[in-house]
Amino acid sequence: MARRSSLYLSGLTVLSLAAGILLLQGAFAERQAAFSLAESARLVRELDLTDLCLFTEASYTRHPAVTDLSTPFQDGPLSLEHFPTGSLVGIPPHLTKTLARAY
Repeated sequence: MARRSSLYLSGLTVLSLAAGILLLQGAFAERQAAFSLAESARLVRELDLTDLCLFTEASYTRHPAVTDLSTPFQDGPLSLEHFPTGSLVGIPPHLTKTLARAY
């Protein structure tokens, strides 16, 4: 029967090796991601892409930076939100500043 200290040291050694392997894998993945990010940046420059499209349902959830307060209610001022992503996207910061100055 093995002593408890031997079991502890064996377990500690195995876990330390696993942590070291995970750190090496993380460094390798970071290097790969940097290459992928550089390639994506090159593609954005070549295609002259503008904003990030977050959701595909409604125009005010696709590009929150270019929306205004009345866009979600374009069918009528009392109409309900009929796109689920409208509840996930908050009010853009440039609109909240405008609201604070108006009141």
